[in-house]
Amino acid sequence: MSKETLRGAVLGYPIEHSLSPALHKAAFKLLGVSGEYSAIEVRSGGLQNFLQERGEEFDYLSLTMPLKEEALELKMDITIDDLGRRIQSINTLVKREGSWSATSTDGSGFVKALNNAGYERFEKVLILGAGGTARAVAGALDEIATSVDVMRRSVRRSPAIAACFQKIECNFLDWDDLADLSSYDLVVNTTPSGAADLVAENLSNSVNGLLFDVLYKPWPTLLGRRWSDAGGKTLGGLELLLYQGIDQLNLVTNVEGKVIDQDLRIALTNVTT
Repeated sequence: MSKETLRGAVLGYPIEHSLSPALHKAAFKLLGVSGEYSAIEVRSGGLQNFLQERGEEFDYLSLTMPLKEEALELKMDITIDDLGRRIQSINTLVKREGSWSATSTDGSGFVKALNNAGYERFEKVLILGAGGTARAVAGALDEIATSVDVMRRSVRRSPAIAACFQKIECNFLDWDDLADLSSYDLVVNTTPSGAADLVAENLSNSVNGLLFDVLYKPWPTLLGRRWSDAGGKTLGGLELLLYQGIDQLNLVTNVEGKVIDQDLRIALTNVTT
């Protein structure tokens, strides 16, 4: 899809903190696209009503919590791709010929953020958390990791995250605030703000791997600060937001081949400082 004028929005709750409008509006300007993009509060259970009542207003929609799983249960004309079904998480809806198509760009954005920082493959990875973002990360790690551990708070989500892997079999660990993270060359924190603070408090004095914390507000997180203090490298959620957003835009306009990530990174940094 490529249009001279695009109409988009990010949906979720809470939504007032979202940086997606700043990202997409800056991209429109860089690409010479006339467009509108806003943040709209849609609470749990409200996605289908929103699409039925206001869907005609938009060409594409970004979904954040708590709607990434809800999109899979819509009782309407919607095409969900194989990736979205495998990871059971949707962050992008695109209107094609009057009906909606659904996918996730969280995983591809995660990989591109790693690639941009100079990382392509990992031997031993730990994912903290087992929710929707963790599943997107898991699906991506299936291609670039040799082994993956998932530290979970509940066994209920284990089957869904295990199904994200096709090439490797993940290992589940019960949540442990005293867990030793120093043996991993990549740790990905997908938990909500504050959930990993006790893990951070108990972090080893020396780490060598990379921490990718998907949160961007507040940044740095306590885990991010402690990881840096212990000698490790960190990537924050702004990088994930940036590249998953670029991949969303590539579904609706002609981004491919245009290098806009540095300009968009500056735009995001300007609104967070």
